[in-house]
Amino acid sequence: MNYQAQENRYDTMLYRRCGKSGIKLPALSLGLWHNFGSVDVFENGRKILRYAFDHGITHFDLANNYGPVPGSAEENFGRILATDFKPYRDEMIISTKAGYLMWPGPYGDGGSRKYLLASLDQSLKRMGLDYVDIFYSHRPDPHTPLEETMGALAQAVKQGKALYAGISNYNAEMTQKAETILRSLGVPLLIHQPRYNMLDRWVESDGLLEVLGRRGIGSIVFSPLAQGLLTDKYLNEIPEDSRMAKPHGFLKKEALTPQVREKLVALNKLAQQRGQSLAQMAIAWLLKDQRVTSVLIGASRVEQLKNNLDALKNLNFTEEELNKIEKVLK
Repeated sequence: MNYQAQENRYDTMLYRRCGKSGIKLPALSLGLWHNFGSVDVFENGRKILRYAFDHGITHFDLANNYGPVPGSAEENFGRILATDFKPYRDEMIISTKAGYLMWPGPYGDGGSRKYLLASLDQSLKRMGLDYVDIFYSHRPDPHTPLEETMGALAQAVKQGKALYAGISNYNAEMTQKAETILRSLGVPLLIHQPRYNMLDRWVESDGLLEVLGRRGIGSIVFSPLAQGLLTDKYLNEIPEDSRMAKPHGFLKKEALTPQVREKLVALNKLAQQRGQSLAQMAIAWLLKDQRVTSVLIGASRVEQLKNNLDALKNLNFTEEELNKIEKVLK
């Protein structure tokens, strides 16, 4: 059966202006870091993507190395784009990135012009696209002049292979420099993608949020649930089928200290008082700041995505609630 998007798909989603640009992003965007690679069940990923678009998620975030294997998330997304989403391409924001190791030799990693532009060409081919909406420098490269990296992003935009330029994992100081360079090249810095959640607030202490607000740069924050810590999954024991139980995952058992678990239990109690799950409150807490344009969520099944979308039903916090949350997090 051919896919047809729900007619009411825009009725419940909140869209927020991305910095000072003309682009709006959904409050929740879908990342394809996990669960969409060659080792995953293709039809499950397809169901997640369809459900996301049917409920107003118009932004799909990828990178050259997403999988596993690297590149396979883009390939699978390209297949689904061709079979399901082709009529809706102009309703979507599709982004990809380059910055981590992708192929052998001295030109398959980092921030050089050669690597970034070659990677973008490969990404476009894998997804079957003429252009992406946003192309990111995935991380700063200390061995490449920032002028070269930003020059490559500007070149991609001017060639029409990307509509906008973005950066990810840059600190406040480097973000200011990157924005200044891009502006001098006639290409605004649209967006920054930093890690940010209740348990990891470096964007506040570093001053990054202040820089984004002052320079008119949007942001889309990743790891909003701290790789699953900010859910009810780890309030008691570590489930055998959880990400933390896997030996080679990013979420290590050492992260669940007695102090962290105590915070999770307290936060979960506050979430219940708000009529939310812990995950929903963690997402809503990020969106309270207007400098956060969108929260980048992942999902391994449709039910998980639905739970996260329900966070949008209660985005308001009283001053008393925020004070209680701060007391727990300190």
